[in-house]
Amino acid sequence: MTLTPATAAVRVRRAELSDLDDLVALEQATFDSDQISRAQFRRHLDSDSARVLVASANRRRFLGTAMVFFRKGSRVARLYSIASLPQARGKGVGTALIEAAEATARQRHCHMLRLEVRTDNHSAIRLYERLGYERLGPVKKRFYEDGSDAFCYAKTLD
Repeated sequence: MTLTPATAAVRVRRAELSDLDDLVALEQATFDSDQISRAQFRRHLDSDSARVLVASANRRRFLGTAMVFFRKGSRVARLYSIASLPQARGKGVGTALIEAAEATARQRHCHMLRLEVRTDNHSAIRLYERLGYERLGPVKKRFYEDGSDAFCYAKTLD
């Protein structure tokens, strides 16, 4: 199933087991800490409480990924992780992944999507704010494995 892309060139779909090597490689290339392991990706691909999405220019050109978590009985979804290849940044990949994450949350009858972002990740913060996310509460001190702080953002979904 292809979800609505931000641009015609970027397609977002549910990740498959055959994407596992690409997911792990992107995770390792993107994050120095707080990496999702191969075993965790494998578990989330089969989980009813998670949805792993991949963005590509075509079936072979892997550009990025996002992971959304759902809690039973909750109408709030969590954008747990989002990553794109460095050469794909600024080309609509992040927007396409976030829009697909929002669509997935709506399909699961969630009314809100929440996320955390490093306080020093200015490009991600600009993207989230441009897409209508609002900062909530105080800074989450030492939220990340490396001791970095996080902002919490949320968006009400219609």
